[in-house]
Amino acid sequence: MTTLATAARRRTPEVLPGVLVCAAIAAVALVIGNLLPILGTAVPAIIIGVVIALRWRPGRRLLPGIRFAGRTLLQVAVVLLGSQLSVSEAADVGLSSLPVMLGTLAACLLTAWLVGRAIRVPRDLRTLIGVGTGICGASAIAAVSPVILAADAEIAYAISTVFVFNIAAVLAFPVIGHLLGLSQQAFGLFAGTAVNDTSSVVAAASSYGAEAMQHAVVVKLVRSLMIIPICLVLGAWAARRSAAADRSETVRRPATATVGRIARLVPPFLIGFVAMALARSVGLIPAAITPELSRAAVFLISVAMAGIGLSTDLPALRRAGPRPLLLGGTLWVVVSLTSLGIQQLVG
Repeated sequence: MTTLATAARRRTPEVLPGVLVCAAIAAVALVIGNLLPILGTAVPAIIIGVVIALRWRPGRRLLPGIRFAGRTLLQVAVVLLGSQLSVSEAADVGLSSLPVMLGTLAACLLTAWLVGRAIRVPRDLRTLIGVGTGICGASAIAAVSPVILAADAEIAYAISTVFVFNIAAVLAFPVIGHLLGLSQQAFGLFAGTAVNDTSSVVAAASSYGAEAMQHAVVVKLVRSLMIIPICLVLGAWAARRSAAADRSETVRRPATATVGRIARLVPPFLIGFVAMALARSVGLIPAAITPELSRAAVFLISVAMAGIGLSTDLPALRRAGPRPLLLGGTLWVVVSLTSLGIQQLVG
């Protein structure tokens, strides 16, 4: 505990300037959200961040705090959201979402293989875009890339492509949900299965309502676990491909997808979310403070969205070219329609 406290004190001066900038943007977004409740606070925060990034790139002094806001503070916010659900509620949501979750993942991976080959997107790049769209965005790309030995440029292109449609989903999905008259739970399932990164799921769902956000977060966290079997399958496939290409011992082999290694891919904030839900279930979190925890989570989400907006790498998006974007857009549409379609079928 002392070591953690010491590390936190040492890190604070490094991250504080960037976090303060993100918090200032979040405060503006909070005002906008109060004036226009349909927008929420996450959408204005990420838009303000992107607009600022178009005109000005944050300097070295601010970057550590901006990255900290976009990653660590977002994870803290997700953990806090666990206080709004009991374990039984979380389990029910996860189980009820499985048909939509598995259906969208299968549709996404199949489309990535067929369309990616048709438009000549390189094999590893289409794999990364497929798992990024179908599972959990940049986290899935980061997990899969060492398994298939993807090149750095392919990783950058895949993350940039997925990011474009994350932003599109944050802006478009709430509008689509209102036009279709989706309930809070239906929209939470839609966002949780059809949006890529956790940050974008939270941003889109929070704009629709508190219940939608809680539902979407559970669905998204369960969906993130799909990276475990996917990495195991891709690891076996990549090893067999490498062995078939060259039996020499000097050839660099793909990372072995052992159970122990894959287990480490489970995000720590997922464990924290479950721990908070468990604490709520057994009464360790008083009901009186759960609204305050919810408000804190919403504000931290806005701070994180500001950080993500400020981190937008526009040159990387331009370098990605049209084919990865075309594939990413196709997958985005297929996953969205599949999510809505399966919900309609299963009621």
